[in-house]
Amino acid sequence: MDARSDSEPTATKHPTAVERRSEREMVITRTFDAPARLVFEAWTKADLFQRWWLPASAGLKLLSCQMDVRVGGGYRLEFDVGAPEPMAFFGRYLEVTPPSRLVWTNDEGGEDGAVTTVTLEEQDGKTLLVMHERHASKEALDAALGSYDGMGETFAQLDELLVTL
Repeated sequence: MDARSDSEPTATKHPTAVERRSEREMVITRTFDAPARLVFEAWTKADLFQRWWLPASAGLKLLSCQMDVRVGGGYRLEFDVGAPEPMAFFGRYLEVTPPSRLVWTNDEGGEDGAVTTVTLEEQDGKTLLVMHERHASKEALDAALGSYDGMGETFAQLDELLVTL
């Protein structure tokens, strides 16, 4: 499968790796110079999440970010994409294990929506993040490929946030 490092706006000592592992799976990995509890907070607190999730270069505006991070809870992100109606991303949390694991659905995709698993493994004050997305079909992943282009920039923004926490 294709293995590549996503381009990032500034040099970083921890690059983001984006790899298609199978016809239905994408895996993104990145190490952060922060403890797992802080990385977990950045993923689970709406006020922090909205500060880093959207790549600045995308030219989109995050209008709202709602997160009820508990098993069975949900999330909803709405973006201004220059259309009359905002674009919404939403789903529900299947697993929440602080500070090491999150699993959620991506329900805006209907039956083609992916299930995302984020694991955080801390060692010596650094955290290895592995984000695994399993799509319903090869075609669903093929259609979503462009959404992975900004992961390096997105995670560089998370790096910048983590040093402030």
